[in-house]
Amino acid sequence: MPARRPRHNRPRPARRHRPAPGRERLSLWESIEQANQRAHYRANQRLPNYRTSRSIHAAIAETYAEEEASDEYQLPTKQLILRSLIALLLLLPASISTLAIFTITEHPEQGHFWRHTLTSLPFLCFAVGCGLMVVWFWSGLLKNFFLYLYVLGHELTHVFFIFLCGGKISGFNVSLDGGYVMTNKTNILIALSPYFIPFWSFILIGISAMIQQFWTIPYHEFALYAVLGGSWTFHLTWTLWMIPRDQPDLKENGTFFSLVIIYMANVLLLVTLLCLIPGGLTFSAYAEHWTSLILKFAQLAENQLRHWI
Repeated sequence: MPARRPRHNRPRPARRHRPAPGRERLSLWESIEQANQRAHYRANQRLPNYRTSRSIHAAIAETYAEEEASDEYQLPTKQLILRSLIALLLLLPASISTLAIFTITEHPEQGHFWRHTLTSLPFLCFAVGCGLMVVWFWSGLLKNFFLYLYVLGHELTHVFFIFLCGGKISGFNVSLDGGYVMTNKTNILIALSPYFIPFWSFILIGISAMIQQFWTIPYHEFALYAVLGGSWTFHLTWTLWMIPRDQPDLKENGTFFSLVIIYMANVLLLVTLLCLIPGGLTFSAYAEHWTSLILKFAQLAENQLRHWI
């Protein structure tokens, strides 16, 4: 769909909230809310002649000024209804895609797929990396560092897809308060890509490929699986942590529609990771099982419809 024309009014300066004479100082929670409002403003500001791709705000509170959100990020009612209907239709393939992962049983060469996969050394290394990152995330160690790293990867993913779609960058900023990218072009891919592209995992794959060109490191492959498990879990945990915090990226395309797209993309990413494990799943085996599930569902729906008629 064509992008909406941006408003040509210059962004208003952030409001400064000062206690009135004789009033007590702000409480901690009020201070947090005001800091979050300023972060939202900085993370999603616009230039007069450029549309800004939506970016995350790395704020610790979950609410902000309602008047800023309603005007800037809500879709027109007709577009919102249309995208919600499309999202409802996509729920079926999304559910089938998830079911296909956990119900596939036969491996094309090794017999039972999950029995073979769960006991393979590459998968165990990947699982160790996942577990360590989950523990690290919940421990809160170096939280600010990982938060900044996530925001940086989020905004750089915006930048990559802006260039991929032929757009231009006119502004870029990353901080613990939030990040933003100013550009003359935005679409669904640009807005939602950071929620299903594990930026740092691809960076680590590139670094690993470069190292292998010059040095031979023992057990390099297994170390790579562990690092990819950790980096993918890093992306997933921080994404899940950020999504409930009023992300403008999601509101720009309709929150329900965006969440369904993000979910489907992450399921397909998981399928890709399972297919990359040596001796693991193959795309053809997964596609065949997915098709069989769709046909079974269609047959059940047809039988139920005949019963009603």
